[in-house]
Amino acid sequence: MLKDLSRSPSPYVLVIFGALILLLGMGTRNSFGLFLQPMSLDLQLPREVYSLAIAIQMIVWGVSQPIFGGLADRYGAGRIAVLGGLFYAGGLLLMANATGPFGLHGGAGVLVGLGVSAAGFAVVLGPIGRAFPLEKRSMALGIASAGGSTGQLFIAPIGAALLDTMGWASALLIMAVIVALIIPLALGVKGRSTTDSVSANSLRKALIEASRHSGYWLLCGGFFVCGFHVAFIATHLPPFLSDHNLPPMLAATAIAIIGFFNILGTIASGWLGGKFRQKHVLSYYYLARAIVIAGFLVFPVTQISVLIFAGAIGFLWLGTVPLTSGLVARVFGPRYLGALFGIVFFSHQMGGFLGAWLGGYMFDLTGSYDLVWFVAVGLGVLAAILHWPIADGPILRQTRPAEEA
Repeated sequence: MLKDLSRSPSPYVLVIFGALILLLGMGTRNSFGLFLQPMSLDLQLPREVYSLAIAIQMIVWGVSQPIFGGLADRYGAGRIAVLGGLFYAGGLLLMANATGPFGLHGGAGVLVGLGVSAAGFAVVLGPIGRAFPLEKRSMALGIASAGGSTGQLFIAPIGAALLDTMGWASALLIMAVIVALIIPLALGVKGRSTTDSVSANSLRKALIEASRHSGYWLLCGGFFVCGFHVAFIATHLPPFLSDHNLPPMLAATAIAIIGFFNILGTIASGWLGGKFRQKHVLSYYYLARAIVIAGFLVFPVTQISVLIFAGAIGFLWLGTVPLTSGLVARVFGPRYLGALFGIVFFSHQMGGFLGAWLGGYMFDLTGSYDLVWFVAVGLGVLAAILHWPIADGPILRQTRPAEEA
């Protein structure tokens, strides 16, 4: 049976099951901000402790992503996604039984980090990127990536309702059962790179090749900013709204709205990436993020302004993923997409570490998130600048036609 995990199903089955895995994994992951304040208060911990747990998760996710991506390229995405489901559920179980920093850092940090990595974008998008021709690849990646947004739309309100009626420990236990569904869904993304798409380059040569391409490092820099934005907002928007004496359910509603508009934005980014140069679309996405965040700071924080902000930032939330992964596949070919995108994703997680941790640290230090919001604006402008000069033409190899198939 495990041998069959190396055979790829049809391209459209890959998209459906990949989207479902991301729905469960990313939807649950993006609900963690709801637990920051109740767990910190109940366990009598400063916000920095929970923030550090999320920051550890980002680093573990980022460090392990290239490894899991490379293993998925070699042994099949299905096998690695099964591991992801096991790690993820185990992390939530440890988190549910937390009595102090160890349970948070080990559960929400290390185990969930491994789980969301092994069942995350680099693993799931790899076989999808290889299954579609170049002209359809960006759209397919966009549709699959939208699964993460759909999960955010549904799981955040479920998490908030469970939190309100049952408390954080019971809510986390139920969410552990939900993410365990990743394990059977992994059968739908089985498959690995085949010899038909293998070039003369080994993985090592492909990594050296990418490291010598300036555009690869610019993509890493831009994706660092994406991670900072997403982690800071997902982790600290709920307590930020609570600090402004807004209703608790507003945070869950905002996260759900981010998820809904992200579905539209991710699919739109996939379509735009197929019509226009992906590096230019990325620049406009990051510039738009900076404008939206700046606007949120300028106007008073009210229920209406929060909902408008959630819709606008949601449209720009994960639209960078299909564009960035598509650009990696375009320049370097799809053969080692899992490993090469995994390294770019590591820079995303480095940004996520800083965004999640810095938010809690600065709040404990100053009693306000204002400085971190301003940093987010500046980073958005910087990312827009970084993407514009990327050399996005396919690199020339002797075996290029086979590799781009």
